[in-house]
Amino acid sequence: MTYTVPNLKDFSAAAVDKAVAKLIAAVESEAKSVTSESEWKAFRDRWMARTNGLLTQVNNLWLKAAPKDAKREVGRRVNEVKKRVDEIIASASEQMQSAASTSRLSAEHIDITLPGIRRPLGAEHPVIKTMNEIASVFRNLGYSVEEGPEIETDYYNFEALNFPPNHPARDTQDTIFIANQESKPQRERLLLRTHTSPVQIRTMEKMKPPVRIVIPGKVHRNDAPDATHSPIFHQVEGLAVDTNITFCDLKGTLDHAMKALFGSSVKTRFYPSFFPFTEPSADMQISCIFCGGRGFRDGGPCRNCKASGWIELLGCGMVDPNVYRFVDYDPKKVSGFAFGMGVERIAIMKYGVDDIQLFFNGDVRFLEQFG
Repeated sequence: MTYTVPNLKDFSAAAVDKAVAKLIAAVESEAKSVTSESEWKAFRDRWMARTNGLLTQVNNLWLKAAPKDAKREVGRRVNEVKKRVDEIIASASEQMQSAASTSRLSAEHIDITLPGIRRPLGAEHPVIKTMNEIASVFRNLGYSVEEGPEIETDYYNFEALNFPPNHPARDTQDTIFIANQESKPQRERLLLRTHTSPVQIRTMEKMKPPVRIVIPGKVHRNDAPDATHSPIFHQVEGLAVDTNITFCDLKGTLDHAMKALFGSSVKTRFYPSFFPFTEPSADMQISCIFCGGRGFRDGGPCRNCKASGWIELLGCGMVDPNVYRFVDYDPKKVSGFAFGMGVERIAIMKYGVDDIQLFFNGDVRFLEQFG
């Protein structure tokens, strides 16, 4: 029931004390029901507002209406009431704030004994992992790792690598050219590099022999995607230039690298091939790691090597002397070899994947197998 200030007709001490006791009981009762800041403000205004607050009414109905002989005592009691109401309102504010703080702390409570929330960690992508493994093999042989831009000029991608102007690789069927380059001289036209070989030229431009580098990176070609082709793939190329480097050094280096990658029982063999930037050039094969070079397994022909016992893996050769002239090396004083391999091809062999597109589809179920 809402409290209202009564009119006093009896101003005796006993009657005033009784009225004061009821008022104090009413304000204490209302204070207990205050649970929010808005309720506390309404409670405070109801009792202490200057124009129509209950304490203003007490002053008007009790003090002003009291007879002269009772004013002094009624005034003293009214002041006590005002002081007590002020204390109750202040106490209600403190209790309300304390309850709000307790509620907030309860909501923000953290049990430090519970295990923390851990962000799940991913794993190296199988292609990147394979590329790093290949680079690591050559770093252990003293090679340094070099990188270069993926958007290259025709000069670094073709011309400086001894590609003649009419070479088929320059055709848009193989190379992805940047649009609106027709107004530039051919050597300045931009394209997405088709191999990491331009880094060989850039490195030889800034370094004098001896040079021993391995070049991992992404390359682009205008190939229709299928189980064995992708317009984006990765290569690791290598270059060694010094005095008196021979084809025997090339064979020994690659034989060691293949044994480090696939096991000491792997054999290598080379047979003639052609690349514009190497002469002589060769393709290298390794003995089939699936059938042990026998050509058959599980009672039938090995489908990985097509029953030949050998798998073609990379191209290599001695650096063509014409290439040295683009980087101001003297071909009469230095010689060197270069090689290049597709990372996805090796990853397919190492992990038994039958479709190159699986590496690029972003299917977490596939990638989780390599965690």
